[in-house]
Amino acid sequence: MQRLYSTFARGWPGVGLVLLRFGASGPVIHLAMKTLLGGASGGPVRVVLELVAGLAGILLMIGLWTPIAGGVVAVTQLSIFLSPPFSDQAQPFEQLLVPVVATALAMLGPGAWSIDARLFGRKRLIHEP
Repeated sequence: MQRLYSTFARGWPGVGLVLLRFGASGPVIHLAMKTLLGGASGGPVRVVLELVAGLAGILLMIGLWTPIAGGVVAVTQLSIFLSPPFSDQAQPFEQLLVPVVATALAMLGPGAWSIDARLFGRKRLIHEP
């Protein structure tokens, strides 16, 4: 993971990445919970896409495997957006916001306040003679 990102942002940029992670994963998790509680619309493929997106959204929210989770959220949300029962929505640009933010997170990284930073971030090595 350290090879993917030159740094795990701290300070205000790190807070911004946390906000982006919550903003991208919140609607996805909400849609997956709605599907789990019986509000599924569409066929079985769409239900599977929503549940996979929800699991990836949880990973994205906590900052674990961020590049993979961001990519999965982006691909599944674009697939849901392009499926027939969903593509006739009135505000298509609002529905495209989550995949765009998820893609940006996959490219930018999770930030310092994430599980990825704890697992794969820079470590201080102390060499004692």
